Amino acid sequence: MATVEVADRRVPAWRGGFGRLWSAAVLSSFGDALRGSALPLLAATLTDRPLLIAAVTACGYLPWIVFGLLGGAVADRVDQRRAMWTVDAVRGLLVACFAVAVALGHASIGLLIALAFALTTLQTLFDNASTALLPALVDREALGSANARLMTGQQIAGGLLGAPVVPLLLVAGTAAPFAADAVTFLVAAALVASLRTAAPQRKPRPAGSTLRREIAEGLRTLGRDRALRGLCAATALCNIGVGALIAGMVLLVTGWLDAGTAGYAAAMTAYTIGGLTGGGASGRLLARLGRVRAVLLAGTVQIGALVVMGSVRSPVALAVAMAAFGSMGMVWNVSTRTLMQERSPAEMLGRVSAAFRTLAVAGGPLGALLGGVVATAWGLNTPALLAAAFFVLSVIALIPALKADVSVVASDDDATTAQAPG
Repeated sequence: MATVEVADRRVPAWRGGFGRLWSAAVLSSFGDALRGSALPLLAATLTDRPLLIAAVTACGYLPWIVFGLLGGAVADRVDQRRAMWTVDAVRGLLVACFAVAVALGHASIGLLIALAFALTTLQTLFDNASTALLPALVDREALGSANARLMTGQQIAGGLLGAPVVPLLLVAGTAAPFAADAVTFLVAAALVASLRTAAPQRKPRPAGSTLRREIAEGLRTLGRDRALRGLCAATALCNIGVGALIAGMVLLVTGWLDAGTAGYAAAMTAYTIGGLTGGGASGRLLARLGRVRAVLLAGTVQIGALVVMGSVRSPVALAVAMAAFGSMGMVWNVSTRTLMQERSPAEMLGRVSAAFRTLAVAGGPLGALLGGVVATAWGLNTPALLAAAFFVLSVIALIPALKADVSVVASDDDATTAQAPG
């Protein structure tokens, strides 16, 4: 594992495997953006029933709720590097077959739903294995910078580069975005397979150990750690708010603000640029404030941004608020992942990550439903204000975790974790 020192901070060196992992993650995000933009467009040509089109998007949430905990348990049992490249190879083949079906005119809405469900199901294993693999490639002191670089690269590839390329690919045919996505999966699989990491050292599983018991152990570990427990509750609450915001954003911009599709595109661009800014600043914020305090700051700023979105009737104010919201969202995400990697026992990181993500993701669909209800009852701006209320609750949930805001778990913090580096 290699790091370098920049401005008194330890950051990951591109050699030693991190550069290849970063390249694979960024390439996969680019492919995901191609597929994510092309799937709804294709769905709209296959059916005019909104419920069926929405089902394609819903399949991005459902597998995490159903299989997320299982994916984390499996990630802790296997070689994470091998699991990642195998999953990417399988996903590449699935998308390649789908591209052929589209090219031959055999696509159907049922096939789209099945593909979305299968890819996200496989992602539950890939993402948990990826979270667990990073500490094997990067020194502990550089985890925050490594996560920031990974997420910033993914934001650039997925938020800025991927979606605008789709119209160009569609000129070559409806199947072209999916064929390109398949290539990104296969190249990413080759990059991960080329990593040279030692096989994970794990204690022998106790006699009679089952996946169910191991999943329960991961949930208990998450529940015993004060910082992770508080951060998980806060993330679940804010995801309810984010679900409400996303569900109502198009109507807020095009209806309440009357800014049209151009205004919506400007708001989304501002959000992406804000995320890139947050990625660049998150390393310093984490080092200066600590993980939980950085999240507390991020949530507080996001409350203000949401209040502006829901109360100031100005496209310019919305763009500024979206930039601030995206910037602090990146700080939140980097802090969360880094804290999880630092405080979880190495042999349980996949399960703790899965428990955290599953509980957090479950808030999204609920928030989307609540957002639709309040928008119908009280106006198109109210989902943003509802989101602000949930962010207030999330910040309150973080306060007890401040006492445990250290890089490693102290002996009196009733949780199990790795020793501090010497």
